[in-house]
Amino acid sequence: MDRSFLLSPEQTELRDRVADFARRQLVANIQAHDHEGSFWREGWLRCARFGIQGLPIPPEYGGSGEGMLTTIAAMEGLGYGCRDNGLVFSLNAQMWSFEMPVLLFGTEEQKRRYLPALCSGEMIAVHGMTEPGAGSDPSGISTRAERRGGHYLLNGTKSFITNGPVADAVLVFATLDPSRGFAGVTGFLIDRGTAGLTFGRSQEKMGLRTSPLGEVILEDVQVPVESRLGPEGAGMAIFNASMEWERSCIFASHVGAMERQLEEAVSYARQRRQFGKPIAKFQSVADRLVEMRVRLDASRLLVYRVGWLKDQGKSAVSEAAVAKYFVSEAHVRSSLDALQIHGGYGYMKEFEVERELRDAVGGTLYSGTSEIQRRIIAAYLGL
Repeated sequence: MDRSFLLSPEQTELRDRVADFARRQLVANIQAHDHEGSFWREGWLRCARFGIQGLPIPPEYGGSGEGMLTTIAAMEGLGYGCRDNGLVFSLNAQMWSFEMPVLLFGTEEQKRRYLPALCSGEMIAVHGMTEPGAGSDPSGISTRAERRGGHYLLNGTKSFITNGPVADAVLVFATLDPSRGFAGVTGFLIDRGTAGLTFGRSQEKMGLRTSPLGEVILEDVQVPVESRLGPEGAGMAIFNASMEWERSCIFASHVGAMERQLEEAVSYARQRRQFGKPIAKFQSVADRLVEMRVRLDASRLLVYRVGWLKDQGKSAVSEAAVAKYFVSEAHVRSSLDALQIHGGYGYMKEFEVERELRDAVGGTLYSGTSEIQRRIIAAYLGL
């Protein structure tokens, strides 16, 4: 599909190179990993050697220093070439919710401490905002941080934490004063092995089963002041800055997966015959394929727009919310269409069509639910 009017030749070449790498190197028994709910660490390391984790990170910290649109092109290629949607999601989760906050808000010491090891694949990091009683409303988190001289004492539980069971470090958000709402939220960088910090076992999910998820528990965890990310009360600024990257780059991977999905559905519809002709010749089937194509093109344009705006130094909060909302919902609808086109075969695990649907559903929940994106968009409309 032609992207030349949107991407530079260099960006298009990178997108295709990443897709080719993923097709050749990120090949494993995904059905077995999905069934077992297991994380493929070797795939993670292969991505690091190729340079995926370091895409947006400056060379002095081990990355390649790409802008957002170039990074989006690469992540689209990864989503297209890699069938392990869970692995792709775990990579995105680290890059946008840990790496970018450290790059944008960290001290020089913090950047040197974490970014090179994250780019090389030596470390895996997680982001801890969500709690059992606070998901869509970060101002309601109950994890407490209490300043005690040269350190903070943290207590609380984080839930639904992507990469939690395999994490080497976590960015924890805690409140210094619940009465201050958003203004009390502060970020802290904590390493595995710190006394009082425990990571729960991987929890089973409907989809994205190859991406480990679990609880992060803090019991009287002492965190030195030097490990605070940004100033006190900057937690929501850190969170919101990372969301612009996350809501575009993660869903660039969805765009790549949607393109692969469409190509496979078209190929199947041309080959599968009923009543003496390919099912693609039936208008009802062709209509589904057309809808999948329209969703794909619209999704790509919305995601690219965010990347272009950010590369121009402009804010893209509402545009990122629009892209996240549309792409996540479109991926689910197109996955349903693909399953229907494949009929009974689409419902069988061995054909992997049903797995794409299970994986797509998560996109309407993480990075802010569809309902939250509607609220953000409405606020920018003055509603």
